[in-house]
Amino acid sequence: QVQLVESGGGLVQAGDSLRLSCAASGGTFSMYAMGWFRQAPGKEREFIATSLRSGDNTAYAESVKGRFTISRDNGKNTVYLQMNSLKPADTAVYYCAASEGFGLLTSERLYPYWGQGTQVTVSS
Repeated sequence: QVQLVESGGGLVQAGDSLRLSCAASGGTFSMYAMGWFRQAPGKEREFIATSLRSGDNTAYAESVKGRFTISRDNGKNTVYLQMNSLKPADTAVYYCAASEGFGLLTSERLYPYWGQGTQVTVSS
């Protein structure tokens, strides 16, 4: 069973960039599709980005398309979320998740493994 630990969150200003990392252990990382989700105060958790096991294909929520990039390094058992042009609306707890499923998985119900989350706060 894979364990996930996110890092890289923090307080930034609007327009800044931030890169989140999610380190995996306890499983064969290349066998998992990986996703990033976020949950803002008072809102439901929402899909942000997902990557195939190989990293060859990705998908994004419309709200972050063109600003965020998901990537993975299977040799380092790590998935990243590069976030550029951050907005106050991006303020949330960000979670990475892993799934043994196939394809580009955008529903949180398809991810059985989750990290503890990392806070991202964007000030205006």
